[in-house]
Amino acid sequence: MGQSKTIGLYFGTFNPIHIGHLNIAHYFAHHSNLDEVWLVVTPENPLKNKQSLLADYHRAALVDIALEDYPRLKTSRVEFDLPQPNYTVNTLAVLQEQNPEHRFALIMGEDNLQNLHKWKNYEWLLEHIPILVYPRISGREEGRSKTYHQGHITQVKAPVFELSSTYIRKRIERGEDIRPMLPEKVWRYIDEMNFYKKKPPSL
Repeated sequence: MGQSKTIGLYFGTFNPIHIGHLNIAHYFAHHSNLDEVWLVVTPENPLKNKQSLLADYHRAALVDIALEDYPRLKTSRVEFDLPQPNYTVNTLAVLQEQNPEHRFALIMGEDNLQNLHKWKNYEWLLEHIPILVYPRISGREEGRSKTYHQGHITQVKAPVFELSSTYIRKRIERGEDIRPMLPEKVWRYIDEMNFYKKKPPSL
């Protein structure tokens, strides 16, 4: 059995991973009680046709590249092997079975916390899994309409980056220079592979 660690799970499609994702993950790995942060890449939902979503293995490869220089950050592909649609509570069960020596916590933005009551078995999550919440500017305008009195919820003053993958994809498609928004190696890989660029019309 390996060394016991407290692992923060940061879920996302990471389409693509950008400096906002990287800074949040790095902050939690170094300024909280977490030993590591695992970026859990969410697979494509087979029931939804999202043309803007890169294939699972490409998005995971971009996360791998972004985390190369950060030993306390890891890529997790655990959901790739689970039936879809998948739920966080199921992913946690699998991770706990595969890594019984570790303790897990969830990392989420304020906006996700507001919708937690819609998650499958959210009461169990609140009771058993620590939840670390980072601020989201966009979520503050509506106020905190939902308060959870139970559970282990910790508000963490992580840096706020109002940057979205959608914003980045649109600017790549327009041919704009978005290099400062991405880790350099990620930008280079996206550029070389022509990801997110506008497809020329077929003849």
